[in-house]
Amino acid sequence: MLKRLSLLILFSISLFSAHAQKKNEAYQLHIKRATSAITIDGVLDEKSWLDAEVAGNFYMVLPMDTSKAKVRTDVRMTYDEQNLYLIAVCYNAVPGPYYVESLRRDFVFGKNDNFLLFMDPYDNQTTGFSFGANAAGAQWDGTMYGGGSVDLNWDNKWVSAVKNDNEKWVLEMAIPFTTIRYKKGTTRWGINFSRLDLKTTEKSSWTPVPRQFPTASLAYAGVLVWDEAPPEAGTNISVIPYTLFGGVKDYEQQKPIDYQKKIGTDVKIGITSSLNLDLTVNPDFSQVEVDKQVTNLDRFELFFPEKRQFFLENGDLFANFGYASIRPFFSRRIGLGAPIKAGARLSGNINKDWRIGLMDMQTGKVGETGLPDQNFAVLSLQRRVFSRSNIGFIFVNKQSVNYHPDLNGAQPVYEQYNRNVGLEYNLASKNNVWTGKALVLKSFSPDKSGKDVVQAGHIQYSSRKWTVLVQEEYVGRNYNAETGYVPRNAYFKINPEITHLYFPKGGRILSHGPKISSAYYFDEHLNRTDNLNMLSYQLNFRDQSTFNLALIDEYVKLLSPFDPTNSGKPALPAGTSNHWNAWRTEFFSKPQSLFTYSFNTRFGSYYEGGSRSNVTAEAGYRFQPFVSLLANASYNNIRMPEPWGNTRFWLVGSRADITFTNTLFFSTFLQYNEQLKNLNINSRFQWRYKPASDLFIVYTDNYFPVPFAARNRALVLKLTYWWNPKSLKEKVKY
Repeated sequence: MLKRLSLLILFSISLFSAHAQKKNEAYQLHIKRATSAITIDGVLDEKSWLDAEVAGNFYMVLPMDTSKAKVRTDVRMTYDEQNLYLIAVCYNAVPGPYYVESLRRDFVFGKNDNFLLFMDPYDNQTTGFSFGANAAGAQWDGTMYGGGSVDLNWDNKWVSAVKNDNEKWVLEMAIPFTTIRYKKGTTRWGINFSRLDLKTTEKSSWTPVPRQFPTASLAYAGVLVWDEAPPEAGTNISVIPYTLFGGVKDYEQQKPIDYQKKIGTDVKIGITSSLNLDLTVNPDFSQVEVDKQVTNLDRFELFFPEKRQFFLENGDLFANFGYASIRPFFSRRIGLGAPIKAGARLSGNINKDWRIGLMDMQTGKVGETGLPDQNFAVLSLQRRVFSRSNIGFIFVNKQSVNYHPDLNGAQPVYEQYNRNVGLEYNLASKNNVWTGKALVLKSFSPDKSGKDVVQAGHIQYSSRKWTVLVQEEYVGRNYNAETGYVPRNAYFKINPEITHLYFPKGGRILSHGPKISSAYYFDEHLNRTDNLNMLSYQLNFRDQSTFNLALIDEYVKLLSPFDPTNSGKPALPAGTSNHWNAWRTEFFSKPQSLFTYSFNTRFGSYYEGGSRSNVTAEAGYRFQPFVSLLANASYNNIRMPEPWGNTRFWLVGSRADITFTNTLFFSTFLQYNEQLKNLNINSRFQWRYKPASDLFIVYTDNYFPVPFAARNRALVLKLTYWWNPKSLKEKVKY
């Protein structure tokens, strides 16, 4: 019944968005070819800029979306045979210094005075690119997916410059046509511009965007009208070789230093101006930052996002299929404990309505564990329907290659194959007020059949004052996604949520209101196994600080033995039932201050009539724009009857970011996790000596806290070079 109701609602609502005109069609910026050479220096003095049309008269989005912006912003765009150019003049409304965290690339949006470009070359209101900078010149770039989300892990070639004075700051940028993907011959792109001014706490947009949506929402983008079709990118081949030298010392296993010398390369080939082929041979990802550690009191596996560059462009085609806890494909499974030999990845737009993602990766065998050579293949297709909705298909295959295990041997036995196939419908109305999803997945494994399907769906309504969500999920007992992330099986789930906001006419509070949410889990016989009911109240202040108070009612029936402290103490047996209540608080200070802080707390009962108290706090200070310091700590105190007794543990971390320029960075990250009994230090030096070309020096150290002793240590030097002779011509001066 839930399946039929979910599908009926989604398809009924989608009828309202069929053949709908673009919401902000009337907002058009006409772009014409440059009439003079442009120097990227942050100065509006070329004839091309004086001849260009101006996009101004921005609309306020926050604090309220009912008026024009108080802070003036003027934007111009032009192009030549190689590059797309933009200059944004960001005027001050009140005197005072600019607010920036640092010169670090891909900054946190809400903590910096910034200007961003959102670009939808296919004008499909779903995918695109984002570029921008903060007031100190730190760059921001990412791919756009889902109609309004930006993946900042994407990194590519472009140049920019920022100049500022007492009256304004000016951003000028040049984006090579080889950097972006677009349809040949098109003369209409979706476009919007966003400005955040922390002195006035105003977020503004060139086109009007309702305050409940991000300014990145492509449903509300305007139109960039070209005087002629943009130039073809031509032959677009980028070769990105790397060399690596390093050493690893394992003190825990008392092994000698393992000296490393590696070479490898990535190749990017523009099959068309909108379809890209990525190749990699002997890749290495040692420069990727370590994961931020968290306290784990959960019964299920934790999720950590993908950070490796090779997997990121058009990553939504692969990674966004399903839900956060139902992912048939999760790229971090590839190369987990095994070396990646080579891989290929075709992704992008076939035309305005079709997108494709095709990936094949080969990993090597590991003699110590008996892990064989394995091949990972993924096919993802997406077809746009109606104005902004789409239908997606995915096929995932994990195959052991030439694998003949010894069933009587001491080494583990791995499955010969695991396959997943899925179909989903993503709903997005023309004004983004209605969104939703309906999906079906099935797995194929040699030793599991029957009850191996997933069905899930949700529908959400979002207005200025109301947000209403209903979601349901079913995951079969034998559903198996070895190359995915599905931490829980054999359940039905129903999850309703409702939020309402009030908007006072004056005072410190911008908005406030309650949120009621429930999540009920049932086994395959519809017996309740878990539920989480939450009543919260949120206060949003005009200075952008927030406070939230929540009351929690939770019930858990264990389906397998579980240590409620996750610290090696005895496990509660399967079938144990527990019910408790707790309350939480959460506060984030205003981002304009040089000193920022936040905290959250949790107090209440816990398993076996025990109690759990948690206090987590974070504090940061910045010396603009060169140094940003951050410290955080989390303390848990769990009191339970014997044999668990009292369990206390700390998670403490600190980070220092030093940005000498917007191309020279140093960061060091320290984490002490008492629960895991580990002290980690990770330091990284990065010099971007040319656009998208880097020198990395990375040092990593892990220690036993008690008794204090080294576990392992590594030092790596890695040099990458991005070679693409057509990306930036001599006429672009920087």
